[in-house]
Amino acid sequence: MASKHLVLAACLLLLLPTASVATDVDYCSKKDYPVKVSGVQILPDPVEPGKPATFKISASTDKTIEKGKLVIDVKYFFFYVHSETRDICGETSCPATGDFVLSHQQTLPGFTPPGSYTIYMKIVGDDNEELSCISFGFSIGFVASS
Repeated sequence: MASKHLVLAACLLLLLPTASVATDVDYCSKKDYPVKVSGVQILPDPVEPGKPATFKISASTDKTIEKGKLVIDVKYFFFYVHSETRDICGETSCPATGDFVLSHQQTLPGFTPPGSYTIYMKIVGDDNEELSCISFGFSIGFVASS
């Protein structure tokens, strides 16, 4: 009887979705930003050095965003290790309004140290208005075998 329950439990586990869990997001300040971020999905999680990683940021706004930029800073413990600025319309369809997703893909160098990292990301409008500012953590695993 117990073996039937184990088989049934194993079958049910196979039916569960395999999507990654959304990452917690913190806002940089208590400011009421025009762009609200509801979550971040990181694929794969943990990120693997030398392989592409995708960061999908789910957001919404009442504004129409026709152009702007993403300012991205990455910290490893207390040290800034990477900074870049991207065109927002290269990461989502413009004009963006209502619910939208910013999707950013990055391949980290193969020698990237494993551990916990933090991304700070500002969404800046075309008139330099800060539309949102968030931070979230992610992990880099050890080099995967090929």
